[in-house]
Amino acid sequence: MGEFDLIARYFTRPVRRAALGVGDDCALLAPAAGMQLAVSSDMLVEGRHFFADVAPEALGHKALAVNLSDLAACGARPLAFTLALALPRVDEAWLAGFSRGLLALADAHGCELVGGDTTQGPLNICITVFGEVPVGQALLRSGARAGDDLYVSGTLGDARLALEALLGHTALAPGVLAAVRQRLERPTPRVALGLALRGVASSAMDVSDGLLGDLSHILKASGVGARIDTSLAGALMAQGSAVADPELLRQCTLAGGDDYELAFTAPPLQRAAVAAAAQASQTPVARIGTIEAETGLRLVDGQGRPVDQRYASFDHFG
Repeated sequence: MGEFDLIARYFTRPVRRAALGVGDDCALLAPAAGMQLAVSSDMLVEGRHFFADVAPEALGHKALAVNLSDLAACGARPLAFTLALALPRVDEAWLAGFSRGLLALADAHGCELVGGDTTQGPLNICITVFGEVPVGQALLRSGARAGDDLYVSGTLGDARLALEALLGHTALAPGVLAAVRQRLERPTPRVALGLALRGVASSAMDVSDGLLGDLSHILKASGVGARIDTSLAGALMAQGSAVADPELLRQCTLAGGDDYELAFTAPPLQRAAVAAAAQASQTPVARIGTIEAETGLRLVDGQGRPVDQRYASFDHFG
């Protein structure tokens, strides 16, 4: 099977929202009047971002999910995406599963595949996603203000727990491992919550490399600090009861990575609006701390006492 036959069989579909999709040198996108394009790219590399034995359908899902998560953090509605795919060889069974997982999530969010590239090489997936957001309504990292509440969506830490188990660093019961591996390999992009938080949240970003590391980007961009109650760590992990080591529990929830939840801030006067956004998007949120004027990140226990332990989030070059 040649390159263009591969594209035609697994990745060519009619487009409805784009002006022009797969088949020409460029795709054409036309955002609605009063809208801005939101654009983000993410790359997944075998051995770095996923195990070689991951199910291809799950990998297709995750490849797009991590990009949709960036749109969610910006409050943008998905429009379209491109796919650049390097394959060691043509494996039709793998391609069928990968494209099925990829396009199922794309269809669920009305996000069209409009172009890209294929080549031979080590397995590498790079997606660029396009969304639209009304002018002036994008959620940014730079809007947090002293006194704002700090929230996270969903649960944190299960993906890191799965990684620890798969690497042989901890033992989990089969049912628990299956549950946390699902969180690692098939994350849920919080697009609906991101849209509902427009005009409510003062800042936002997605949690991909770990809560504390990603939160530091909001604090730096906004010129503020934060105080986080670490006693909430157990409640933030869906499978927290499976972790006997309290230090591992905190490491997973505070700095684990691969959660693809949203961390966001909002003024206390918006608490009812945040609750309404969570209900409308069917996404649980938890208030975990407060934004402070003094820069830096301060961790406290349930009694407000400082926690001296440092937790390092993921860094590709750290």
